[in-house]
Amino acid sequence: MPIEKNKVVTIEYTLRDPETKEIIDQSPEGKPLMFITGAGNIIPGLEKAIMEMDCGESKEILVKAEEAYGLKNEDAYQTVAKSDLQHIPDLKEGMVLYGQNAQGQQVQVVVSKIDDQNVTLDFNHPLAGKDLLFEVKVCDVRDATEEELAHGHVHAGEHDCGCGSDCGCKH
Repeated sequence: MPIEKNKVVTIEYTLRDPETKEIIDQSPEGKPLMFITGAGNIIPGLEKAIMEMDCGESKEILVKAEEAYGLKNEDAYQTVAKSDLQHIPDLKEGMVLYGQNAQGQQVQVVVSKIDDQNVTLDFNHPLAGKDLLFEVKVCDVRDATEEELAHGHVHAGEHDCGCGSDCGCKH
């Protein structure tokens, strides 16, 4: 029976590059991913396919870039003076840098191009423009609690909701 909206779904997954079959990410052993359906916790194409599965089912799912992290946004590049990054040793193309946006959130950028004067930074998600191949097993499905629905994420433990931020959840 397909999985409905507002359910807590527990999955084990492996994410691979569909062309090379190289592993990009996977759920750690004994620590499956838990999310609330319909809450926007995972990429849309993966969630849509999982909601068509049954508890206990395993499946290979190809998610097209448009339903994953989107296509590359050509407006998501910024050119800065090379001197602005002189504090970074061995700066090179392909290097991943971390900084903060105007809201104080951590952002990841990739050094896209370096010339004598400037550095071009790519603010696209590293997987933007890429199709993704998931191997997924649905381990558990349960109703989300009212508190989980209100907060928009799963409360995994007795004392910590596991969301990684100070949401004020108390159990």
